[in-house]
Amino acid sequence: MPTKITMRKGEERDLQQVLGLIKEFAQFQRTPEKVSVTLDQMKAEKDLFSCFVAEDCAGRIVGFVSFFFCYYSWSGRAIYMDDLYVEPASRGQGIGTKLLTAVRDYGKMQNCYKFRWQVSRWNENAIGFYKSLGAEIDEVEINCNIIYGNQ
Repeated sequence: MPTKITMRKGEERDLQQVLGLIKEFAQFQRTPEKVSVTLDQMKAEKDLFSCFVAEDCAGRIVGFVSFFFCYYSWSGRAIYMDDLYVEPASRGQGIGTKLLTAVRDYGKMQNCYKFRWQVSRWNENAIGFYKSLGAEIDEVEINCNIIYGNQ
């Protein structure tokens, strides 16, 4: 039987549980070594980290979606979904859809022109999920990163 889940904006008190889910998500992505953020860092940078959380009736966070605002020179103000993750035991209850919808609607409310995110090419389940929600999958763009190494 599905558990009652509450969707809400994440708060500083949630950061420890969210960091645990970030690490779990990195394991799922097969890249646990890439998580370098710490709880202290998240607390110090809490003004830059925004998320919605899915919380069960016991106060346990079972999923989260992180996002930030950005500006694209071709289109203007946008909201970018950084990570979306629901723990395996809580999947199949529509939590991922509700989290993604929360960011989508928040971006619209903030007058964003675009809602953007990335997905790993190998993650066919996620690609199918995003397509079912009306997302256009860009097969052209490739991510580029420079890691400053000051963490």
